[in-house]
Amino acid sequence: MNLTYAYTFLFLAIVFEVLATSFLKDTYGFTRLYPSLIVVTALCICLFLMSHVMKLIPVGIVYATWAGLGIVGITIIAVIKYKQIPNIPTIIGLSLIVVGVIIVHLMNDIKVD
Repeated sequence: MNLTYAYTFLFLAIVFEVLATSFLKDTYGFTRLYPSLIVVTALCICLFLMSHVMKLIPVGIVYATWAGLGIVGITIIAVIKYKQIPNIPTIIGLSLIVVGVIIVHLMNDIKVD
């Protein structure tokens, strides 16, 4: 695996994490079958992809990116799906998360063997 594949897998892991989290509320405590299957399947795919990404990119960078962009992604889904509009301090905080992820990636020293 090269760095391009690692970042592609990381992007896909984030997509599957956001998919799983966006259906989590619809499971009603895992009492509804189809949303529950989507959540479990998407999380398994997400973790599988992340396990491969961590072979090349350091764990802290992977997790910071996955968590940070996942938070932003699910916030966007919550606006669309549940009409949960974030307030100004929340938007500022989310912007700082994105800036933090950018800094982590620009300032890291990933060494590819």
